[in-house]
Amino acid sequence: MTLAVLSGFALALAAPWAVRLLGDRAGRYLAALPAALAAYWAVRGPAIASGGVALASREWIPSLGMTLSFRLDGLSLIFALLISGIGALVIIYAGGYLRGHDLLGRFYAYLLMFMASMQGLVLADNVVTLFVFWELTSVSSYLLIGFDHDRSEARAAALQALLVTGAGGLVLLAGLILLGQAGGSFELTALLQRGETVRAHALYPWVAGFVLIGAFTKSAQVPFHFWLPNAMEAPAPVSAYLHSATMVKAGVYLLARLSPILGGTGAWAATLTPVGAATMVVGAVLAVRETDLKRILAYSTVSALGTLTALLGGASPEGASAAMGFLLAHSLYKGALFLVVGAVDHETGARDVTALAGLRSAMPQTAVAAGLAALAMAGLPPTLGFLAKEMLYETSLRLPGGGWLVGVAFAASTMLVAVAAIVGIGPFVGARASTPRHAHEVPLDLRLGPLLLGALGAMLGPASGWIGRVVVGPAASAIAGDAVGVPLALWHGFTPALGLSALTVLCGAALFVWRHPVRLVLRRLDTVARWSPAAWYGAALTVLNATARLQTRVLQSGYLRVYLLTIITVTVGLAGFAMWGRVEIRPAGLPHVRSYEWVVAAVILLAAVAATRASSRLAAVAALGAVGYGVALVFIIYGAPDLAMTQFAIETLTVILFVLVLYRLPRFARYSGTAARVRDAVFAVAAGTLMALLVLAVTQSPAQRVASEFFAEASVSQAHGRNVVNVILVDFRALDTLGEITVLAVAAAGVYALLRLRPEGT
Repeated sequence: MTLAVLSGFALALAAPWAVRLLGDRAGRYLAALPAALAAYWAVRGPAIASGGVALASREWIPSLGMTLSFRLDGLSLIFALLISGIGALVIIYAGGYLRGHDLLGRFYAYLLMFMASMQGLVLADNVVTLFVFWELTSVSSYLLIGFDHDRSEARAAALQALLVTGAGGLVLLAGLILLGQAGGSFELTALLQRGETVRAHALYPWVAGFVLIGAFTKSAQVPFHFWLPNAMEAPAPVSAYLHSATMVKAGVYLLARLSPILGGTGAWAATLTPVGAATMVVGAVLAVRETDLKRILAYSTVSALGTLTALLGGASPEGASAAMGFLLAHSLYKGALFLVVGAVDHETGARDVTALAGLRSAMPQTAVAAGLAALAMAGLPPTLGFLAKEMLYETSLRLPGGGWLVGVAFAASTMLVAVAAIVGIGPFVGARASTPRHAHEVPLDLRLGPLLLGALGAMLGPASGWIGRVVVGPAASAIAGDAVGVPLALWHGFTPALGLSALTVLCGAALFVWRHPVRLVLRRLDTVARWSPAAWYGAALTVLNATARLQTRVLQSGYLRVYLLTIITVTVGLAGFAMWGRVEIRPAGLPHVRSYEWVVAAVILLAAVAATRASSRLAAVAALGAVGYGVALVFIIYGAPDLAMTQFAIETLTVILFVLVLYRLPRFARYSGTAARVRDAVFAVAAGTLMALLVLAVTQSPAQRVASEFFAEASVSQAHGRNVVNVILVDFRALDTLGEITVLAVAAAGVYALLRLRPEGT
């Protein structure tokens, strides 16, 4: 299982090379991995459907008790199937949609990295592992949304998605850490057995609040819904994959996964159900008023996410079943519609529904796919969407005091029926409209995904009994924490839910007919846009940028002397404050110093004074070299020949380089005034005094040889080296040494770039 999760990352690294080798055919070969993963999860489905749970665990950070553990149960299975199955179709689709694009290999890499991250998220059994994959989805989605980085709109949308979901992720991290403390474990398998303990803990309100904020930002719940429609700046394959079937449902997955632990309380239901209901209505209203096909689908996705959140709020078996049925139906028909919209945009160069009509004759197979998906979205029998809508109404009717939720669900569903017709039927019927590009049927790569997803959404309805037993039932059981029977069927008799479904379709059809005047009325809501969450986000970002510019002007003036003064001031202030009253420095008698040691000390001191008083750059360099050589002599006197050799080499090289560089500079001039020099002298004396006091404090303290004894004992046994200094540099502080080497490499690259900038002829 671990290999299955991580294999996507390995293929992401190889994707650019695959494109170079295979060209436009690379997508069909790369899609083999997610297709194989979908088959792998499907094969394990029967065992999971019978109540089994598969676990896999590997050590990750043993010192912190962290494991890379994964869990496959009914809930993670349905998500894993959708992620891998739709992922395979989207990769094939992307090959046709971005055919000939210079950065196609990079796009595949981003897409595969996102797929692997989502797989890891839904299969993680450790909450820290879950958070790592959660953040990887945010980073990879940022790269995908901003893929067309030449456009400012794409860059702004990517940044907005990253900031909103990233901020929610930080809050979620706090919630998951507190959850581990309250439950006594970071493993979900253990936490799922300790739900009562967590709910009774004093930290429960904080855990629930932080988790809900993280889930709401990821799944675009009100008031965080604004980032999702703006993310439609991404290419169509990204919109179809991230914003219909996978990423935006990560928050829903989190709510479902933690429902047995955090759900069942008044606070949980009182938060999820109203927020989900509000999102349901807001998304549907904004979808009806839009004319851009992708933004219409985006807002309808917001509404669907609100439906899922509201259903999970009751923490009931019926709500869990309805949520999983709706999740499956929505992923299929919305993925198909997004791919259809991408195909229409690709062939016609237009996405405005008011400018599209009559495409049925030019794109017959795409029209079939759009029609099937629209029927499922409208909830017409015998599609899977019909079953999902029936379950939504039945669950709402059974909830205590759920009459208001029935009304909300009816209003939102009515508007979404109209949206289904606007997107899936409107562009293909009527007289042919003129488009920027002459429309014709798309290649097979662009037809396969919409047709297959649309057909599945329609054909799985008659197989409702099997779907209930194998897919929806096990997922609902994992959410409820107990076995849940899901009697899915196309016919339950004449029930109130059936009547509501029929009335929804009729009202939705009427709304579709009257869509133009309704859209004009809803457009008047633009007057309140200045108070919308998107406006508040824009204002907050403006304030943040202004603050950043202000502190940059203050703290990053571009003058090295200011930086040095700041560093010295802060260091002296903090160290002096820490030492004041805490470190006792006793007067010490003059130690026994040999004559040659006095000579070396005098040379160092006089050379330092000469460097500050020199009126020639070369004289100053020579004086500084004398200081360095004097320090090297100190190393020799006190038995550190290796350090002395290093010091000699560095000083010699530094002096030579300084001489070569400074030799061609103009004559030395005095640019600072007397006041500035006095100020610098004060800071220099303060820094020197601090260092002297630190040396005295250290020499008067008892010698601690724990570190030296450890390195002496461990250098051979653990690092297999007898030179302790080398072992420390290469093994025990290898990352520090690597960082120093990296800094030198970056500096060398900068120097090389500066040298290349010389004017021609010089």
